[in-house]
Amino acid sequence: MDAAETLSRPEPSRSESDRGRSGRRQGRLEITVEQIIENAENRPPAFWIALAWSMTAGLTMYASYYPVGFSPLAWIAVLPWLFLARVEQAPKRMLLASYLGGLAFYVPVLQWMRYGDPLMYFGWGALAFYLAAYIPVFIGLTRVGVHRLKWPLYLVAPVVWTGLEYLRGFLFTGFGWYYLGHSQVHWTELIQISDLVGAYGVSFVMMLISAAIAMQVPTRWLEKMRFIRTSLDGTPAAEPSARSRYTSLAVAAAVLGMTVGYGFFRTGQAEFTAGPRVALVQGNFKAALNIPASQYEESFMVHNELTGMAVEEQPDMIVWPEGMFRYALLEADDSLSTADLAEIAPHLPPESWRRSDVSRTLETMSEKAGAALVIGLGAYVASPDGMAQYNSAQLVTPEAGLKQRYDKLHRVPFGEYIPGQDWEMLAGMFPENFGLTAGTTATAFDYKSWRCAPVICFEDTVPHVTRNIVRTIETKSESGKPVDFLVNLSNDGWFAGSSEHDQHLITAQFRAVELRKPLVRAANMGISSCINGSGQVIDPEVFLTKDPVTWQPKDISYRDPDTGRYRRKLEAVLVQTIPLDNRGSLYLAIGDWFAATCLLGCAMLLVLHWWPRKKATPAAEPATS
Repeated sequence: MDAAETLSRPEPSRSESDRGRSGRRQGRLEITVEQIIENAENRPPAFWIALAWSMTAGLTMYASYYPVGFSPLAWIAVLPWLFLARVEQAPKRMLLASYLGGLAFYVPVLQWMRYGDPLMYFGWGALAFYLAAYIPVFIGLTRVGVHRLKWPLYLVAPVVWTGLEYLRGFLFTGFGWYYLGHSQVHWTELIQISDLVGAYGVSFVMMLISAAIAMQVPTRWLEKMRFIRTSLDGTPAAEPSARSRYTSLAVAAAVLGMTVGYGFFRTGQAEFTAGPRVALVQGNFKAALNIPASQYEESFMVHNELTGMAVEEQPDMIVWPEGMFRYALLEADDSLSTADLAEIAPHLPPESWRRSDVSRTLETMSEKAGAALVIGLGAYVASPDGMAQYNSAQLVTPEAGLKQRYDKLHRVPFGEYIPGQDWEMLAGMFPENFGLTAGTTATAFDYKSWRCAPVICFEDTVPHVTRNIVRTIETKSESGKPVDFLVNLSNDGWFAGSSEHDQHLITAQFRAVELRKPLVRAANMGISSCINGSGQVIDPEVFLTKDPVTWQPKDISYRDPDTGRYRRKLEAVLVQTIPLDNRGSLYLAIGDWFAATCLLGCAMLLVLHWWPRKKATPAAEPATS
C-alpha cells in the first residue's frame, strides 16, 4: 500500500466489539500523509518566538535614546518588527507580541515621568500603553502593503512609520517625543533635511534603510531565528527576488547619499551673523503641584541674584524660565467693580487687582539690568466673562516697561487642563477654575532691531505647534519682519535631572533646523542652551555658577567633566551671542505636506485591510472516463 494513502484504516474485526470500534474509527475524519505535512508546514511560528524578538527590538530601541544614548542601534533595532512584517505566515498572536515589544521600549524610556508627582505613575503607565499600540499598527498596515498589494517592504515600511509618527504628533493634542529620527540628532548632516520635510523625514530615511537591510537577510536565517517554520521536507522558503533586493539597496544608498549630500550643502550655506547677547538664568527648584508660599521669596531671591551675575556680562536680553517669577501678574477690566472682582476671584483680595506691585517690580528689574527681560510667570485676567489663568511669558524693556505678553497656546493634558472640562455636560465633574486657560494667538517680542518668538514648556516638542507660532507671527505681522530667533521658557524641575532633560533638548534642536531659526532655552534645572540654525548646541561664551565657599560668581565648564553630559540641577547663568541664520525653510513655508501624505497612505492601507477580498474562482475538475 502506498504511504500516500490513508494512515487510518480499520482492521478486520474478530469480534462484535472489534467491529464496533472499527465502525467508530471509520466514522472519523481520515488524514493523509500529505495533509499532515501540509498542516505542519502551514502552522504559524510560536507566539513566544515573536514575543522574544519583539521584546529585543523594544529594548534595543530604548538603548538608542538617553539615558543610554547609543544612537547607531536605532538603525537595526527595528529589524525584528520588519521581519514580522516581511514573513508571509504571521506568528501566533503576532500583534500581541509586537504590542508587548512596544511596551518594552516605552515603559523604560518614559520612566522620567514618575519624578513629577506620585500621581504621574498613572500618567506614565497610560502614555506607555497608548504609545505601544503604534507598533502592532505599524506591523499590521505594513503587512497589508507587502502581502496584499505586493509592494516592496522598503517602500511600505517608511511610509507607514512616518505617517504614524505624524498622527502621534496630533492625536490627543500630540506627543512629539522619541521619533526614530531623534536618535540621530548628533549626525548634523543627516538631520538637515528637516527644513524640507520636518523631523519626520529623518525617520523616513532611517526606516527605508532599515527595511532595505531587512530584505537582504536570507530566508534560511529567518528560519534559524524561528520567524519561519522549517519545511519538513527540507524545501527552502521563498526568497525575495534578487532584483527586488538589489533595487532596495540601490534606492537606500541613493536616498542616504542625497540626504547627507543635502546636509553638507545646507550647512555650507550658513552665514551666521551676531544677534543679541542673551543671558539665560537657570535656577534649581524642584517643581510641584502645590508650591509653598515660603518658596516664592526664595525663588525670587535666587533668580534675582543670578540676574545680577548676568548683568556683569552686559547682555541685551535676560530670560527667566517658565513660572520662575512666582507672583502672578493681575489684570482686571476697568468696568469691574470691587464686588465683581470679589465674586470672580474670591481667593484674591479685590484691592490687589488695582495695585501694580508686580508691574513695578519687573520694570525696576529691567531698568537696573539695563536689558530687556523675558520673564516666565502666571497671569490672571479678570473680565465680565470671568477669570482666565494663563501660563505666560512677559517682555519688559528698560525704555517702555511692560510690553507684549505671550499666553501659552498648547497646554499639557491633565497637567495644565483636563480634556473635556469646558464641555457643559461634563463641567460639574471637575473642580472649578482647575487648570489653565489656553492663549488665543502667537505673539512676537520686539526689542531694538530684533524679533523673537516665545514658546513655553513642551510647545517646542511638537513640530507643527512651533511652526504655527512662527508662521502666524510672520504672516500676520503688519511690519512683515521675520522672526530672528525663538526663546523657550521651560520648567523641567519636575524631572529631577533625568533623561527628560536630554530628550527635551533634542526636540528643540530639531525645531531649530526645521525653521532655520536659532533657539535659546532657559530651563529651570536645565538644560539651558543656545542652539544654532543647524541644530547644534553651542558652548556658551560664559557659564557661571556660585562658588559654594565664597558665594561669588564662578566660571565653570558647560559639560560635566566626569560624564561629558550637559550640566543640570545647578544654579547658573549662561551667556551667549545668538548666531542669526540667513537660510530659509521650505518646512516653515509649507508645513507637514510630506508626513501628511504618508498618513494618507496609512489610511489607504487601513481601508484595504477591511476591504473584502475577491473570492478565488475554483479550478475546474479534470474530466474522468
